[in-house]
Amino acid sequence: MLFALYLLKPAPFCVFDEVDAPLDDTNIEKFNKIIKKFSKESQFIIVTHNKATMAAVDTIYGVYMREQGVSGVSHVDFRNYEHQSFLRPARNSSYRYSFLTLI
Repeated sequence: MLFALYLLKPAPFCVFDEVDAPLDDTNIEKFNKIIKKFSKESQFIIVTHNKATMAAVDTIYGVYMREQGVSGVSHVDFRNYEHQSFLRPARNSSYRYSFLTLI
C-alpha cells in the first residue's frame, strides 16, 4: 500500500518507521529491492532494527545512550569502503539511500 501511494504521487523523500518489522526474510528482500529502485528518484529515511535492511544501505546512523539522559549519534557512510560493495550499489550509482537505526 505504501508503494502504491508512492507510485501515484512520488515525494522527494520518504520516512518509514519500522515498516519492515512484520515482514519475513523473503519479503524483507523484496522490500529492500523496491526501496533501491525508488531511491533513484527519492531519498528514503528508514528507522529499522532489521539486520538485512541495515545491510542494504549506503549510509547508516546509530543513536545510542552514552549515559542516562545523554544520546549520541554514530554515522557510517558505506560508500567510502570499497570492500563493502557487496552490501550496496556501486560507488558511482545514483542511489540516495539513508537509514536511521536506533540501537
